[in-house]
Amino acid sequence: MSRISTAAMHNTALQGILERNSALVKTQQQIATGKRINTPSDDPSGAVRALDIDRAIADADQFKRNSDTITNRLSYEEQTLSDINSLLQNVRDVTVQGANATVDAGSRQALAQQIQARLDDLVSMGNRKDANGEYLFAGFQTLTQPFSPNGSSVQYVGDQGVRQVQTSPTQKIADSHPGSEVFMNVKAGNGTFVADANPANTGSGVITPGTVTNPAQWVRDNYTIHFTSATNYEVLNGANTVVTTGTYTSGGSVSFNGIQVQITGAPATDDRFTIAPSTTQDMFTTLQNLVTTLQQSNVTPQERAQFDTNMAATITQLDQALDHTNSVRSEVGARLAVLDETADSRDAQQVELSKSLSELRDLDYASAITQLNLQLAGLQAAQTSYTKIGQLSLFDYLR
Repeated sequence: MSRISTAAMHNTALQGILERNSALVKTQQQIATGKRINTPSDDPSGAVRALDIDRAIADADQFKRNSDTITNRLSYEEQTLSDINSLLQNVRDVTVQGANATVDAGSRQALAQQIQARLDDLVSMGNRKDANGEYLFAGFQTLTQPFSPNGSSVQYVGDQGVRQVQTSPTQKIADSHPGSEVFMNVKAGNGTFVADANPANTGSGVITPGTVTNPAQWVRDNYTIHFTSATNYEVLNGANTVVTTGTYTSGGSVSFNGIQVQITGAPATDDRFTIAPSTTQDMFTTLQNLVTTLQQSNVTPQERAQFDTNMAATITQLDQALDHTNSVRSEVGARLAVLDETADSRDAQQVELSKSLSELRDLDYASAITQLNLQLAGLQAAQTSYTKIGQLSLFDYLR
């Protein structure tokens, strides 16, 4: 037969009161914070899961900040590219106007000044900054001005770097294009070859920029169309070997190796025209060459022929620059579209994560208040019982 001492009864009753009070305090804390889990001990597995969701939400918030930054930067770039497009179109219109034979020398000088101003504007566009004060087209050197005039040319001092910004756990987006790609790497001529007239020509022949009729037949080399007489020509390759010969008719086509050019006017014996493989020409050089051409004399038939050849080549080069700018703009637009799609996906994911975290961590107030009332009643009952138990002892029966 076991015996229960007075001290044991007191300890048991007191322990019960303390446990009920602890449970009551925990429920009160939950109601005060609105959270079911305030410490890991409240729900160890739930606490771990909540931390994982917190990290996922924090990552999503950081990706959103990254996306906002890159969206702003790409928007600045897109606007700049739009301005470049407008500038090039304006220059092309002026070039067509200046190529008209009725325009006198004074008017051409005025047009040259207008193009020079557009050239200065183009340099300024190349040195634009984003909202954070960083240069858009400097590559990794975002604090270094990328373009600077150097005599009659414009020098690019940025690098070829492109910053890749993390916009989701599995996605990085480039935040710009280096200036070398936007302004410098424009295909020269028609994109396959560049046709030009020898400045030493004595006749009045004018050559067109030409076209490619069969890309499979094109052989990349330096060619010369040499007029052996006023009515006959030969085409020589880089090794000075005759590729083909023909009889010249003004406006007729000279075709060989899958390409075709037209020569008009009256070339003289020993006049030469060159066909060189296309490389690249920066936009600044195109505009500077146009200024130079407009400022030159074109009084004699020979000068006029060189002028017409240069102006036709400039129009073709401006078309290449416009196509190039539109291509870069398309890339920027595609990146912005991807950012929009990613933002929609990220927003939907954050809603689901927040919902899961709420279900896991947030308190059911109705249930908690009911439990609080029960715990309070239990504590009061335990306290009342203890006051009665505390009065019971053997001495109460020995009076």
